[in-house]
Amino acid sequence: MNHNRAVPDVTVVVGAYEAMPYLIRCLESVESQTLGPDRIEIVAVDDGSTDGTGEYLEEFAARSKVPTRVVHQPNSGGPSGPRNVGLRMARGRYVFFLDADDFFGDEALERLVTMADRAGTDVVLGRLKGVGRKVGTSMFARTEERVDVYSSRVIFALSAQKLFRRELLARLGLEFDETLPTGEDSLFTMEAYLQGNGVSVVADYDCYHLVARDDGKHATRRGSYPPRFQALTALTELIVRLEPAGPKRDQLLVRPFTVGLLQQFGPALLKESEEVRRHKLELAAPMIRYWSKGVADRIKVGERLVLACVAAGRLDVLADVLEFVRTKQVPDVVTQGRKGRLFLAYPHFGNRRSGIPRSAYEVTVPDWSGSRRVMPPATLPSLARRAVRRARRDLRRMGVRRPRRRRVKLDNG
Repeated sequence: MNHNRAVPDVTVVVGAYEAMPYLIRCLESVESQTLGPDRIEIVAVDDGSTDGTGEYLEEFAARSKVPTRVVHQPNSGGPSGPRNVGLRMARGRYVFFLDADDFFGDEALERLVTMADRAGTDVVLGRLKGVGRKVGTSMFARTEERVDVYSSRVIFALSAQKLFRRELLARLGLEFDETLPTGEDSLFTMEAYLQGNGVSVVADYDCYHLVARDDGKHATRRGSYPPRFQALTALTELIVRLEPAGPKRDQLLVRPFTVGLLQQFGPALLKESEEVRRHKLELAAPMIRYWSKGVADRIKVGERLVLACVAAGRLDVLADVLEFVRTKQVPDVVTQGRKGRLFLAYPHFGNRRSGIPRSAYEVTVPDWSGSRRVMPPATLPSLARRAVRRARRDLRRMGVRRPRRRRVKLDNG
């Protein structure tokens, strides 16, 4: 507990642009915190709003029991600038970045601060709840004082809406990259994860409510694909810089490859021009330098095969795979060798001229179900068989024909 009341426990940084009327509930949720107004401060940055956001912030600051400082600035074009301004002004032991259209659960800050103080960790994730939108939940399976970044799901939760120990941010000189139009929070959070003194999870309370705006003005929805590649490359290079080569780095790299790069080469690619496809392939090249068997083996076959096509530069093979997926066809299950290695016969399986290694088709991890991607090698055969049984069961429920199990003669592709 903070015994020096001159220093607040938490600085809540609110960057606001055209945030009315969502801003009203957002700020009310700070006032209603059980942590108490004497343990909180707000730094609110009006990023050039014209809808009354700036005026409301001034009105709130004048009457609220929560000490509030308001900054007005010309529009910066993104969330990074306002967050950095607020971070530089923060005095609290911890910092929380609250988006102006979202809001806290009443006990959020008290629970998060209590966890950070008890566990001594530098980052605390509080359970998210979507309001008119879906949010990830797999990282909130249970409350944990300290999670392993490499084996837990927290690397799939890289948004900025977390409690950060300000001493860590100051020591690292960590700020949001204002040159990135998107994905800046992923870099910020990943560095805090890897450079800090551990990560905690509060999973037994809805700490943060993510709101879908009726007007659709979400920063993550804006922009074309080149900035997304820029952000993914930056995240990949950050991981490579901070984590030595080996299994831990491979596990971390699963994140930018599967949540990011994979989406750029999904079925929607079939509707895009050849020029766009080629351009995406060029933009992916800096990331593909770090594509390896160690990363690939941690990803399920359907996703791995798409990325293997990108790595091989085979857009023609990729188009066949995407069409196969789009039409909801089911790959045959193939066994090979005395150990019964399992393969899924997606298009071009066994075709040595495709340029796609046979290993791209091999079942090495259970089908993606929100659980771990990394499995000990000794358990892979049994887990793979279990994954196939699960896939068959799911397909029967959906009324899809049962995949045929067969043996085939494979060439040396």
